[in-house]
Amino acid sequence: MAIKKIGVLTSGGDAPGMNAAIRAVVRTALNRGLEVVAVYGGYDGLINGDIRPMNLRSVSNIINRGGTMLYSARSPEFRTEAGMQKAISQCLKHDIEGLVVIGGDGSFRGAQDLTRRGFPCIGIPGTIDNDISCCEHTIGYDTALNTCMDLCDKLRDTMASHGRCSVVEVMGRHAGYIALNVGIAIGATGIVVPEVEFDFDRDVIQRIEQARATGKNDFIIVVAEGIGRVEEMAKEIQKRTGIDTRASILGHVQRGGTPTLYDRVLASRMGAYAVQLLLDGKSNRVVAEQNGNLVDFDIEEALAMKKTLDMDLYNMALEISI
Repeated sequence: MAIKKIGVLTSGGDAPGMNAAIRAVVRTALNRGLEVVAVYGGYDGLINGDIRPMNLRSVSNIINRGGTMLYSARSPEFRTEAGMQKAISQCLKHDIEGLVVIGGDGSFRGAQDLTRRGFPCIGIPGTIDNDISCCEHTIGYDTALNTCMDLCDKLRDTMASHGRCSVVEVMGRHAGYIALNVGIAIGATGIVVPEVEFDFDRDVIQRIEQARATGKNDFIIVVAEGIGRVEEMAKEIQKRTGIDTRASILGHVQRGGTPTLYDRVLASRMGAYAVQLLLDGKSNRVVAEQNGNLVDFDIEEALAMKKTLDMDLYNMALEISI
């Protein structure tokens, strides 16, 4: 039986481009004869029935906005069987026959739980950490990279003016993709990521001293959030080198801001693709970008995949950054 009505929600941390994906889901579905509703507040909103009908104008002028117009929330209740049954009851009450979930791996586990209970779901990867293993670029990653690069460039102006060192923490609790690429883009003296065994003497102090011996007098060390300890590192660098050193934690500013062209186009493509998967009768799938093309994977398969840091890129970064 052909599907007639779908819902869309965002879950987990917000990412620039989520609104572009919502817009694409809504307009693609409407233009293909489906009814569309939006779930506000993630899985928590699904449980509580915060569900509203959407039309073409509901998503006007959002493609350029960061964050998510549908809001997002953590939902401990949804992790319980009772919570999931409440969510499914709300879907049945509102005649929703399929759901598009935009978020990260935790959001996809929720989609998988619903699918296992007979409710069709499609996942779209929206996370600035780029840590969805089946996908080369997640929605929001490109914007976050550019935001971090811009902020670090501004920090460098002050570091260069005063001959200082800055230890900058960027997001990436379990993944160093932001740290590595931003580090390369700003010419960081050192890059510290969770995927590579870290030695403070070798990877920070020795690199600073080596660069200073060639005439360099300002330095930036980029550290992934999963490593942390930037305040401690800054104090130790100053103690051991005599260089005035400050720690900067960029924090949640990395999640916000106007999405880049790349993220807007990627999100639009993924949103349209997700609707087509539901129309094709597919479920429990994650949309992914590989080699510039969109593909889809079973959620269980996608969650089991492992994504490794590009060590050639990492080694190149070390070679050219002194």
